Amino acid sequence: MGTPLSDREEQASEVLDRLYEEYPDSTISLNYSNRLELLVAVVLSAQCTDERVNDVTEELFETYQTPEDYAEADEEQLAEDIYGITFHNNKAGYLKSIGEALRDEHGGEVPDTMAELTELSGVGRKTANVVLQHGHDVVEGIVVDTHVQRISRRLGIAEEESPTKIEQELMELVPESDWQQFTHLFISHGRAVCTARNPDCDDCVLEDICPSSKLDGDIDLASGESWA
Repeated sequence: MGTPLSDREEQASEVLDRLYEEYPDSTISLNYSNRLELLVAVVLSAQCTDERVNDVTEELFETYQTPEDYAEADEEQLAEDIYGITFHNNKAGYLKSIGEALRDEHGGEVPDTMAELTELSGVGRKTANVVLQHGHDVVEGIVVDTHVQRISRRLGIAEEESPTKIEQELMELVPESDWQQFTHLFISHGRAVCTARNPDCDDCVLEDICPSSKLDGDIDLASGESWA
């Protein structure tokens, strides 16, 4: 297996340095033009690919342009309009509720605090972090999606299992100036190389410092299971 640096903070720093070089243009892949569209897109992206979300929202954003549009929508019609999105029926309910909350409680604006955002239907800390970072330029934490969760454990940077606890670990190890880009770099690497089921360790810029490397290791630290 690869040999990680002895200190987790040093390991995180080295990983970031290499990924910055490997993915210099890494950024959010959801399409949006304002804060409302960003919020809707991120809610829809839960357990769904960004590509699918972008396909659906291209037409959705032409039809629904204000919180009132979502608040006053027929929920069945809204569900049909986002058909193809994972759990589209549930998410239609979220979007209608979000529209009502923005209209009635926030003056039609997307709130700019973690507390207010996470009170909205379908919005957890991960979603709120994305909206804060890309909608309000407020970096309050690290977005821990499935890629960040998997790769940070594989690399021995994070030891916890839940996204919330992993975020707290990472915030102690990673400089605040890197919090936003950390997620984009890990997502880029997760899509290109360090995939969930069959990572391409032969072509990984981190292989020599990765304790989960398949080339000479037996265990995937992300899952705790042996490589198949």
